[in-house]
Amino acid sequence: MTDINPSPTWDAALRSPRPDWLALLCGLALGLVFLWAVVPGWFSAADPLRGIPAEALRPPSAQHWFGTDHLGRDLFARTVYGTTVSLQACGLAVAVALAGGVPMGLAAGFAGGRVDALFMRAVDVAMAIPALLLALAIVTALGFGTVRIAIAVGVSSISSFARISRGEAVRLRHALFVEAARASGVRTPAIMLRHVLPHAAGPILALVTLEFGTAVLAVSALSFLGFGAPPPQPEWGLLIAEGRNYMAVAWWYTALPGLVVATVVLAANHLARTLRARSVLGG
Repeated sequence: MTDINPSPTWDAALRSPRPDWLALLCGLALGLVFLWAVVPGWFSAADPLRGIPAEALRPPSAQHWFGTDHLGRDLFARTVYGTTVSLQACGLAVAVALAGGVPMGLAAGFAGGRVDALFMRAVDVAMAIPALLLALAIVTALGFGTVRIAIAVGVSSISSFARISRGEAVRLRHALFVEAARASGVRTPAIMLRHVLPHAAGPILALVTLEFGTAVLAVSALSFLGFGAPPPQPEWGLLIAEGRNYMAVAWWYTALPGLVVATVVLAANHLARTLRARSVLGG
């Protein structure tokens, strides 16, 4: 026997007598956006780079769902094709934060003592700096480009993953199954990898969902400031930045791409909270 309760399974969650329809809707919205990134041609046949000057700043219609921009390019096509670049950057950012924070947090939680105390002071300092400000400082040092933005956002989020993985390591390091593995001569790295990490995966994966939404917002904000892909490459933040000069005559230019960004962020946040509250992933 162990002192760890088994996590509820996905089957148990699906059999819940009170399904969360809002969470289901959020999942469907995120699934649709991921399909935009993978197969954008399924959703728009228009060329996102080709404009027709005679159709500049046309309002939303059956022909142009999101209207057109100042060069006559279809905004829905640019939003859909810009999903690929934006989500790739967000995925890279979360991967950097995950790869950097989880091993650090597990090692500090298992080590304890002065090592853990020193680690926590460093994490506290990092978390005292606003993540977007830290990412802005890093990307200024690294230079412009979508990949550099992703790395900067990922580095600024390492402390969040380190903190939660450290907490799980502290909670589990004296569990009976860990003590049994230690008594059997299993080395500490193997214990963390084989025994601690699987039990800590729930909160970490819930944080991945939450940080994905945060990364979407941060990447879009840095692209809006001009640190992302250069024009005419479609990117969510860049589309919003291009439309700010036409707010008085073409509200859709900024509002509709911005609505997509807001929907993705809110859907990811709600889904993360739902997964954590229901302990579907062991949170």
